[in-house]
Amino acid sequence: MLIPALCISLLAFVEGGLKVGDTAPDFKLKNIDGKEMSMADFGQAKGFIVVFTCNTCPYSVMYEDRIIAANKKYAPMGYPVIAINPNDVDRRPGDSFAEMKARAKEKGFNFPYLYDSTQEIATAYGATRTPHVYLLDKARTVQYIGAIDNNASEASEVTEDYLAQAIAAMEAGKKPDPNFTKAVGCTIKWKESK
Repeated sequence: MLIPALCISLLAFVEGGLKVGDTAPDFKLKNIDGKEMSMADFGQAKGFIVVFTCNTCPYSVMYEDRIIAANKKYAPMGYPVIAINPNDVDRRPGDSFAEMKARAKEKGFNFPYLYDSTQEIATAYGATRTPHVYLLDKARTVQYIGAIDNNASEASEVTEDYLAQAIAAMEAGKKPDPNFTKAVGCTIKWKESK
């Protein structure tokens, strides 16, 4: 069920964003193909890897190949990546919808790249950085929040792949441990009114 925008904003205000164990709201956001998309569109999904990211943050850029690889590995297992750009285009023109389409084409994104133009979804989820990951199960219950892994700058030097560990735990019928890490990246560029 989609939650009206006002309810999403109130939910985030009252609770300060999602915590592990909360039910994440679905959304309807415009994908780079121009069509609106929601998690409800993925009928066979066993869960979702929701990643708040953007074009302009150096950390997001460093993780692009890893996000592509994650979708290639996990979407066939039932855990598709859904990337969401929450940045205010007035503050970051490089994160405009047109630039999102160009970046996705240039990098060969194999996942939806949605634009949260009102920033209501980022607010409801409690996202603060790009990239910021929320791993959900089929019922949209939050299982893991945080960083993709423990080395933003060097993929070859990752010693803990938090996202992979969390999905492996879910596949084994266990709870991810850790289920929360600090997201490392650029702060979300909020609208002036926030």
